Formats: sequence, structure tokens, C-alpha cells
Amino acid sequence: MDEKRQPAYVQAEHNRIEAEYRRRELEVRADLYAPWQPAAMLMSSGRRRAACKLLKLAGVFPNAEDHCLEIGFGSVGWLGDLISWGVRESSLHGIELDASRARRARLALPVADLRVGDAVDLPWAGDTFKLVVASTVFTSILDSTVRSLVADQITRVLAPGGALLWYDFAFDNPMNPNVKGVSRRELRRLFPMLRGRIRSVTLAPPLARLVTSWSWVLATLLEGLPVLRTHLIAVLVKPPRGFSVIPNERSSPDLRYLES
Repeated sequence: MDEKRQPAYVQAEHNRIEAEYRRRELEVRADLYAPWQPAAMLMSSGRRRAACKLLKLAGVFPNAEDHCLEIGFGSVGWLGDLISWGVRESSLHGIELDASRARRARLALPVADLRVGDAVDLPWAGDTFKLVVASTVFTSILDSTVRSLVADQITRVLAPGGALLWYDFAFDNPMNPNVKGVSRRELRRLFPMLRGRIRSVTLAPPLARLVTSWSWVLATLLEGLPVLRTHLIAVLVKPPRGFSVIPNERSSPDLRYLES
């Protein structure tokens, strides 16, 4: 979508998110989320284990040639994990709002198709990707209409039988008004055509940073308590061709389809 032709509310949300990127660069300690931090290692290992398990259970673990897309890949995001799982770099695609982050990712993954742009209008054809990753993206989008636009775009570019890998906060951050949690109910509302499993994961980051600094064992034990987890991880699958989802909002989120 030509940025000049975007509706005013889309452009306003775009500008707000970019301003928040700049604020974080100035106010947040550079190494707070560094991958070598013990808390970051705890959180990343936990979400990777959960992602692999859910992808395997759904029968959608990506193969080397499967085209995979990450929405908001940041400096590398999950693209590095996909390579470690065996996906070819040439099969990786991504879109990122922040040009400086995208430049860093392109240096790390020069063969991947990494673009700068807004996910309200993805520049790929429908039914393209076997896997789309959306990780800590939607909680940064405060406008509910923009959230729905991005969700619709993800559903559009997913190939039939392909899956969305979701990871994000389930709750608001009382210390940061620029983050708005996405509950299980809203996740299902955003993706009514997809079905799959949703699980809680990730020890609350402030607690993880406190505990991992002196006891990794205690941190892993606390992470096992659902009440202390702050994120949701999900693998939601688009119906194969010839099938449609069961139209029951209260039904189990597990994979169930009706033959058309």
C-alpha cells in the first residue's frame, strides 16, 4: 500500500509505533534484552521448545523448502531459529516497519527476502507461505482496526494447510501504555478462519530477570507455574482446500474442520 494513500488511522498508528521505537532506543538500556542475558536465554529457550512441540503436534513443522514469513522480524527475530530448524535462507521472507532494524537483519541474512513496510498490506500474493510468524507484534498495535487489518493480511498470505506461529503478551504492561495484551479470546477473534492450540508460556520478564541472576533452577521451576506466565504461544492452521472451520466460537481451539 502506498503510504500516502493509507487511511489516516493507519498512518497515525504507523507513526505512533515508529515514535515508540525511537523512545525505546533512547530510554531502554541497550543490553536489557540482549540474547546473552540469563533472563533472555530462559525466555527464548522456553518459547522455542513450546513452538517446536506445537508445530510438530499440528503436523506443520517447516521443511527446508517451505516459504516462511515473519511479521516484524526486528534485527533477526525468529528467522535465525527457522534456519536452525533446517529452513533454507532463500526460503525466508520478512517485513519490518523499522528500516534500521531491517538493515541489521539484511547484513545477517543477505539471501533472505527482507522488506521494509507496513503489515496492513503485505506485498506477497495470497496462499504463499507455509508458516507465518507474528512475535510480539500485535501488542504494539493499539488500534483494534489496524490489528484486524494485519490479521486479515496474515490469513490471506497463508497457504491452505499452512500455520501461524504466534508469540505475544497476554496481558497489558502497567508500566508501558504503548503495549496492549492479546488474550486467548481476542486471538481467536483476530483469526476466525484458523484453528489450533494456544498455550501459556514465559515467566514474567521482571521476575525472570530477578531470579535468573542468582538461580537458574528456581527460575525454571517458577516458569512451570501457569499463574506466573505472561505470554501466549499458538500454532493456528488455515484449513486445507475443500474444508472450512467449525463455526463455533466456544468450541475447543484444537484442529477441527468441516468438509465443504
